[in-house]
Amino acid sequence: MSTDLQIDPTIDSSLPEFELSFADLGLDPALLAELAVLGYTAPTPIQAQAIGPLIDGHDLLGQAATGTGKTAAFMLPMLQRFAEARAAGRRADEGVFGLVLAPTRELAMQVRTAAQRYGETLGVRTLAVYGGAPIGPQLGALRRGVDVVVATPGRAIDLINRGGLKLDALEVAVLDEADEMLDMGFVEDIETILDATPDTRQTMLFSATMPRRIESLARTYLRQPVTIRIEREAVAEGASPLVRQAAYLVPRTHTTAALGRVLELERPRSAIVFCRTRADVDAVTETLTGRGLRAEALHGGLDQEQRARVVERLRSGRTELLVATDVAARGLDIDLLTHVVNHDVPQTPEAYVHRIGRVGRAGREGTAITLVPPSKRHALKAIERLTGQPIALAAVPSVAALRTARLERTRAELLTKLTELSAASPSGAELGARPETDQDPVRAMIAALAEEHDPVDVATAAVRLAQDLAGAPAEEEDIPHISPEGRSSGRGERRGAGSGFGRPERGPGRGRAAGGGRPKAGTTRLFVAAGRAAGVRPQDIVGALANESRLSGRDIGTIQIHERHALVEVPESAAEDVLRELRGSTMLKGRRANVRRDRM
Repeated sequence: MSTDLQIDPTIDSSLPEFELSFADLGLDPALLAELAVLGYTAPTPIQAQAIGPLIDGHDLLGQAATGTGKTAAFMLPMLQRFAEARAAGRRADEGVFGLVLAPTRELAMQVRTAAQRYGETLGVRTLAVYGGAPIGPQLGALRRGVDVVVATPGRAIDLINRGGLKLDALEVAVLDEADEMLDMGFVEDIETILDATPDTRQTMLFSATMPRRIESLARTYLRQPVTIRIEREAVAEGASPLVRQAAYLVPRTHTTAALGRVLELERPRSAIVFCRTRADVDAVTETLTGRGLRAEALHGGLDQEQRARVVERLRSGRTELLVATDVAARGLDIDLLTHVVNHDVPQTPEAYVHRIGRVGRAGREGTAITLVPPSKRHALKAIERLTGQPIALAAVPSVAALRTARLERTRAELLTKLTELSAASPSGAELGARPETDQDPVRAMIAALAEEHDPVDVATAAVRLAQDLAGAPAEEEDIPHISPEGRSSGRGERRGAGSGFGRPERGPGRGRAAGGGRPKAGTTRLFVAAGRAAGVRPQDIVGALANESRLSGRDIGTIQIHERHALVEVPESAAEDVLRELRGSTMLKGRRANVRRDRM
C-alpha cells in the first residue's frame, strides 16, 4: 500500500496534442470491433489518459464529472486484462476477476450493462448486486461463476459475510463515484472490502470531487497511482452554456416556504430540486405538491421500478419537479432539464458545479437557483471563487408578487379558452345571443346568471371557485427579508401553507407537508387517508363531505392533496358532527378512506 500520492513519473497524463483513436491506446482487436459496432469514434479526455496506464497495470486516481466517459475508461482496460489473464491460463474458474463498487443500484446496473456491451465478444460473465433485490438469485449466480461483479458496498459486505462473494483471487478493484459512497457513510464498508482483496490487485478510484478524505483513502489503498484531473471541457465562444445563476438569502426556518414561492414564479418545465437528506426530500415534495406544483420524490427508499417510473414521468413532462438527494440523482441524464435548484447550499463548491452542469447543455438556456441561510454566505463566496462568476442575490418573492403571478396565469388560461370558444362560435356571436336551441349547458347557465347579476361578478365568482377547487395555497405573510449584508428586516411571518419547519413531523401524520401551517381561525383540519396515489382530487373530497355530512361546499376550506393523504379545513364548530356522521370513514374513488382530526 502506498503512502505517497503522486503521478508515476513514467506516465504522461497530459492531454494529447493530437486526436487519438481507440486503436492508439493499445486495446484488444475484439474490444475495438465492439466499440466500432457501438459507434464509438474517438476517446474522451479521461479515456485517452486512463486506458493506456491501466492496461499497463498502474493504479489510478481520476477526477472527472459524470458524463465524461469514466465507465469505459476503467471497464475497457479491466476487460482487456481479463482477456489476457484467460489467454495465459490464469482464469479457469478462479473466482471473481474484477469488482466495481458504486453508490447506487441505478449506477451499478448502468456499469454492468456497459460491461456486457463492451465484453460481449469476450464471453465475460457479469453480475450487478445491490440492496432492495432478493439476495438468493445473486448468491446463485455467484456460485455458478462470475468474472466481473458490480456492487453497492452494503450488498457486497452481505454477500462476503454469507460466503457468496469471494475476493481472494481478485485482480482489479474500482471505486466509482467514491465521494458519493463516502458521503453515504460507506467508508468502513469500502475499507473492509478492500482489506479482503489481495495486496497485488490493481486499484482504480474515480471521483467527481477530490476532498481530503478521498485523498486519504487513496494513500491507504493505491500504489503510486497515476493521477488524472479532467477540467470541464471549454466550449467555443457563442456556444457556451447559458446558465442563469441566482441565490436567495432566507432564514433557515423559512427555506421550504421560500422554495415554494420561487418555483411558483419560475414555473420550470423540468427541474431537479436537490435536498441533503431523504427526510428533507419527502418534506419538500409534500410542501410543493401542497402549492399545486407537480413534484415527485426520488431517494434510496424507492425500489428500482418506482425510481424508473418517477424519472420517466419527468422526462415525459407529466411531472415538473424531481426532488432528490445527490446520491439518488447520480447517473440520471435528462436532456431537457431547465432548472437545477439547491434547497441547501451544496457541501463543496465542486458539488455545486457538478449539479448545475446538468442544465444549459448544447447552447440551451438553463437556470440554477440556490437558497442560502445567512450562516452559509461564506459557502456562496467559495462557489463564486471556484467558478469565477458572481451569483446574483435576489429577493424572495413577496405575497403581492405571488398574487400577481397567479392572476396573470389565470388571465392567460382564460384568454386561451376564450380563443378556443371564439373559434368554435359563429362569427359575431355574443354571450346569451345564441338561439334557445344552443346545446352548450355551460354557456346557457352563464347567460342565465348574467341576466340576474353583473357579468363581471359572475366571472369573478367563477374564477375564485375554480381556485378554491384547485386547492390554491392559503394567503401568506411575508418571509423576513435579509439584506445582502445579512440583516433581517424583522418582519415576522405566520407559518401559513407552504412554510418550512426544517424537518418532517412525526407520528401518524408523518410525511405530510412540512410546514403545512395551522388552520385558519375558527376552523380545524381533518386528515383523510387517501391522496394522489388513489387519484383523489379536491372536488372528490368536497363532494364526499357534502354528500355524507351536513356541510355544504362553501363550508369547506383549504384542501391539500398529498401522495397518500389529504388535509381539509372544516369549521371547528362542525368538526365533531362531521366525524360522527362519517363514522370514521368516507367513500373516495370507490374505496373507504379513514377520516380523523389532523394531529398537528
